[in-house]
Order: sequence, then structure tokens, then C-alpha cells
Amino acid sequence: MILIGQYDSPFVRRVAVALQHHGLAYEHRPWSVWADAESIAQYNPLRRVPVLVMDDGEALVESAAILDALDGLVGPERALLPPSGEARRAGLRVCALATGFADKAVSLLYEHVLRAGDRRSPVWVDRCVTQISETLDLLERERAARGGDFWLGAFSHADIAVACALRFLGEAHPSLFDTSHTSHTSHTSHTSHAARRPALAAHAARCEALPVFAAVVQPLHVAV
Repeated sequence: MILIGQYDSPFVRRVAVALQHHGLAYEHRPWSVWADAESIAQYNPLRRVPVLVMDDGEALVESAAILDALDGLVGPERALLPPSGEARRAGLRVCALATGFADKAVSLLYEHVLRAGDRRSPVWVDRCVTQISETLDLLERERAARGGDFWLGAFSHADIAVACALRFLGEAHPSLFDTSHTSHTSHTSHTSHAARRPALAAHAARCEALPVFAAVVQPLHVAV
């Protein structure tokens, strides 16, 4: 298998963590959606990542669809979400919220990267910030209520999605961890995040300490 995309993407990384967890061998091609767009287009005309090229040449796109395929590949006993039932619905909901705020964080990042200050839309920026912040607040309440090491009791796609999205948010928009802080250093952002949303901070730290996360990490770098 070939995994296309850089590990600083929360969507690429969640697929990579699952591959690592299952011990599935793959070649990693860290192609940029900007610098390597035409190479990516050979597998996905949307020029988006992740793309997972299967051994038979089939190119799977979109992280949720890729992970669903991997769950089918390893079978229900090893799958990171059950094939049906309440736990699956709960896990998919958490994944949708996590990848949703990650997507808004990507949009907000490109708003800053691609537009000069006077060309940015304050309405769009405020909307993204509100969507991210209120989703984090909801996830914080739900994670605190559940307790335990993992969201659904056992390690799952929900844990991976939230942890990958939080890392990206912390690197792309550290000020969103606590709007009262002006420093954008890594230490300050994590400290602020822990103070405001301790359950999510603990969840992220627990996941990032796992070898499957440490094996697929890359500092955020945006070049267009």
C-alpha cells in the first residue's frame, strides 16, 4: 500500500496511525497538496489527501472511507470501530465532530496564508473560530463525562481523530486554545489548552504518548 500526504495533515495522520496500529506495511509519499498537486491528481483529481493506494492499484480517497476500508481489511475483531450498533454511531459522531473542526481549522489557516490582512473576511474568520470553539467545548464536556483512558472504553477511531485534530489546531492556531493569551509558543498553547479544556488536553497527551502516534508526526509546514 502507498499512503499519499504529509503527516502534518490531521486527515493523513489519522490514517497513518491506524495503519501503524494494525501493523500494515505501507510506503509513505509525503506529497504536498500544493507543490505536488499534479502528482496527487494522478490518484485523486480533487488533489486532496489522504490517498491510500491499495496493493491492487485501487486509490481510496477521504480519510473516513479509507479507515472504513481498513476496518474491513483487518476484520471485525481488530477493527477500530464495530460494524454496527450504538458504539459505532457514537464513534462516528465523535470522528465527525473532530474532523469537522479540523476542516474549519484548515480553512482558517488558508484564509490567513492566502489573503493579506485587508483582504481577509472577518465574517468568515469569526464563523470558523466560533465553529471550532463551540465544538471543542462540546467535546470537552463529553470527554470529561466519559472518563477512562479512551473515548469509547477501548482505543478507537474516535481517539485518533480527536488527538490528530487537536495537534493540528495547536500548531495552526495556538491562540484558539485561549484567546486571552497573545503568545503563540508551543508551551503556552498547550498550557492554555490544558487550563481551559483539561479533559481534551489529557486525552491528547495520552494518545500522543503512544508509539503509533510518535511514529507518524511532522511539524506543520505550509508552502503555497
